[in-house]
Amino acid sequence: MRIAVAGATGNIGALTVAALEQDGHEVVRISRSLGVDLLSGDGLDAALAGVHAVVDATNCTATDPAETLAYFGATTRNLLDAGARAGVRHHVLLSIAGMDRVEGNAHYVGKREQERLVAEGPVPWTIVPATQFHDFAEMVAGWTEHDGTATLPPLLVQPVAPADVAAVLAELAVGEPRGRYADVAGPEPQDLVDMARRTHAARGRTVRLVPEWGVVFGPDAAGNALLASPDARIMPTTFDAWLKQQGPPPSA
Repeated sequence: MRIAVAGATGNIGALTVAALEQDGHEVVRISRSLGVDLLSGDGLDAALAGVHAVVDATNCTATDPAETLAYFGATTRNLLDAGARAGVRHHVLLSIAGMDRVEGNAHYVGKREQERLVAEGPVPWTIVPATQFHDFAEMVAGWTEHDGTATLPPLLVQPVAPADVAAVLAELAVGEPRGRYADVAGPEPQDLVDMARRTHAARGRTVRLVPEWGVVFGPDAAGNALLASPDARIMPTTFDAWLKQQGPPPSA
């Protein structure tokens, strides 16, 4: 089967490409670095020629709500419109579990608009809400780290391995559209601050961590807000198992 992956050079996108190719599928990689620009639409029609399904694993690093809204709105419309012109039969969107319960997060503003466009769009669809990834705590701490100290919110999350999410995306892409799919989550809840501490230790780093609510995540994200729903699809890789595979970064 011929399947396109948008965001193919990113973390989840690259893993999804690998999972699909391992199963014998022909994968079209969509990325600006590869000559296909989702924001302008340049190269999309050619990339989607003969494609059966599209997996959208794109990301946006903007921190302003208006910017994320504009980015996800433009890229999603372009991808859906080009998919409709090409006769794509299945659009699979990677989304975020629990984001409807959290206000004030700029990234979530854009992702909610992305979900709306896909659900109301011209291509049959599956939306896959995943919980935060195992490397999420390290990333959040990195946003504020300065002089060996980082602040990060005391979130309760249910982290999932990126490779497990990619496996689900690859599985669903070759099947029939499912509408809104169950949350995809790891097997157990974790405290974000403790996750960051343990990840830094695995990397051989010492960072002073200060639990503190901020602009990205406020108190509305506390408690069970970001945990998976009761009917979630629980994936096998624990945070401990993922952590054992980590080590110092290549530059260390």
